[in-house]
Amino acid sequence: MNQDADFSVDYQHRLRFTRDAFGNGNMVLRDVMAPQADGPARALVFVDDGVSDTTAGFLRRIERYFAANADRICLAGAPQIIPGGEESKNDRHLLEDAVKAIHDAGVCRQSYVIAIGGGAVLDLVGFAAAIAHRGVRLIRLPTTTLSQDDSGVGVKNGINAFGKKNYIGVFCPPWAVINDSDFLATLSDRDWRSGFSEAVKAALIKDRSFFERIASDAARIRARDVDVALPIIRQSAEMHLRHIVTSGDPFELTHARPLDFGHWAAHKLEQMTQFQMRHGEAVAIGIALDVTYAAMAGRLDESAVETIRTCLLELGFALYDDALSDADELLEGLEEFREHLGGRLTIPLLREIGVGFEAHDIDRKRMRAAIGRLCDERGASIRRVS
Repeated sequence: MNQDADFSVDYQHRLRFTRDAFGNGNMVLRDVMAPQADGPARALVFVDDGVSDTTAGFLRRIERYFAANADRICLAGAPQIIPGGEESKNDRHLLEDAVKAIHDAGVCRQSYVIAIGGGAVLDLVGFAAAIAHRGVRLIRLPTTTLSQDDSGVGVKNGINAFGKKNYIGVFCPPWAVINDSDFLATLSDRDWRSGFSEAVKAALIKDRSFFERIASDAARIRARDVDVALPIIRQSAEMHLRHIVTSGDPFELTHARPLDFGHWAAHKLEQMTQFQMRHGEAVAIGIALDVTYAAMAGRLDESAVETIRTCLLELGFALYDDALSDADELLEGLEEFREHLGGRLTIPLLREIGVGFEAHDIDRKRMRAAIGRLCDERGASIRRVS
């Protein structure tokens, strides 16, 4: 006799915003860690080498924080330094090193792995935590604009393989995400602006007024005015969180994610540039390409395309890269995107600013023409960015 039994698993997604997370008297990290039945909560901390290099004495501050809160939390071992940047996700030995560190520290399933860094380190360490003991509690402290307003809030963990982004990985929600705005002060201008393409993406698909706010403040965001930038990061993070917990399909079992707008081309462009292009930079080009295609297909007004392009340019993004000249290889990204998500091809596109829809058939001839249009406009794009 056949039996089909449905069941569900409840998760709680904790998102916190703070400053100086390891400062004296900051209880945010301490309070999200539940003590174990036999004593303080144990944690193994992994730190992006970019953070440890730019923040003097940071590892010592972590150790002091745990010592000051020893009644509730303790370190399972010395903080581990891990290389940052997308290249770290291309090296499987780093994954093995992270899993071994978790093993050697005696971390159990009711202990914590704390990942501090940019999106690549969060992905890699998160994957290690998800497969050790079939799942160790993960706390993320994202340190870049992109990881704070987008990827760090997500439920994906993984590494690159076979020349493809995020080919190996799992869906596993973090125990908590703590956005510490102080980390953003250490970023280069390039890494600072990179995350705001994800905020633009979310706004274009979900919220016209949010997009208009970003567009009106684009120059101040680019100039690193935190009074306008931090609220944008926070709203984008909250939008991503709401989508995860309310979409009804957080693990993307049946549907493409609307918040993957602009990403089919972005993932392929990263691959084509050997990951020299930042993810946020690739997303900006992917957005520009998809809105250009939508307009050429008669689905989006040209005035909206110009408004979106102007916003991205004023944020500091280039909307052209030499990789665009190989349209044949770029278009391979459509099938790779379909395969990665499963089922039929589903590409989020815009009907108008703030209103998205799912396209299941992409006219490759027209998409090739849209790529050509970005190439034709490259001079204006680069001049306005410089």
